[in-house]
Order: sequence, then structure tokens, then C-alpha cells
Amino acid sequence: MLRIGHSRDIHIFAENRDLILGGVKIPYEKGLLGHSDADALTHALIEAIIGAMGLKDIGTHFPDTDEKYKGVSSLLLLEETKKMMRENKYRLLNADMLIMIEKPKMAPYIDEMKKNLAACLEVEESLLNIKATRGEGVGFVGEEKGVEADAVVLLESYE
Repeated sequence: MLRIGHSRDIHIFAENRDLILGGVKIPYEKGLLGHSDADALTHALIEAIIGAMGLKDIGTHFPDTDEKYKGVSSLLLLEETKKMMRENKYRLLNADMLIMIEKPKMAPYIDEMKKNLAACLEVEESLLNIKATRGEGVGFVGEEKGVEADAVVLLESYE
């Protein structure tokens, strides 16, 4: 059986925070506000996977009210998500992700993001696609208020 999951994660920019996307620390004057490291790309991927398995949402499994997740790397949460996939007998067939950010440019960091996410999930990098776009000065992204990230995944069950 095949299962599709989709998610969008949104974080606003904040002073005195690191900008982390796909587990990559990106040099920039602002970071993203959140309970964990606020890695919107990894959060979108996690929630798409959880959704495809029919296991509610990211907040159910990694609540922002739990102090053990304060400041934690989202890559650790992705590793936990991989364990959930194995326990529920699912494997990732592919993931397509989109980062919506006005600045900075993402192109120099995308290969490292793919490498990080693939390593956490223990899959070939070729199963993951990451692209980025700008808001062209329009809306939340274009006005440089924050970042949006989308992820769509295809999982296959096995028994």
C-alpha cells in the first residue's frame, strides 16, 4: 500500500537565533523562532511522514510543552520519526520539499541539507528533492518575516 503525506511548517525570524534548515546552520543575521532549533524544513518533512502513516501531527509526538525538546536539533526528531516508520512497517519512497525564503539564497546549502536528511532517514539522497523559491517581495516570505517549508512524501507499507 502507498501512502502520501503533506505538511507545511512556518517560523518567523527572530534575533539571537541560528538559521537552521535541513540541519544546516546558514550564516544570516536572524534565525527562526521555535521551541526546538526551529528547522522548518525538517519539521515539514517529519510531519509529512507522520501524516502519511496516519499518526496525527508533529506536536503530538514532540510537543513544544516538553522541556526535553527545548533547543533540540530537529535531526534528532527526524531520527525518531525514522524509528516510527520502522515500527509501523513503512519505508520512504521519495520526498519533495520546498523552502520559501526571501534571503539568504539557499542554493549553496541544498546539497548539504539533502545529505543530512538522507543520513537521518538512512535512505539514498536521490530519494529526496529540495528546492527553494523567493516571495518576490510579496506576503510573509517576500516581506522577510520568516520561512515556510513544504514537504510531500510517498511511503510504502511492507509486511
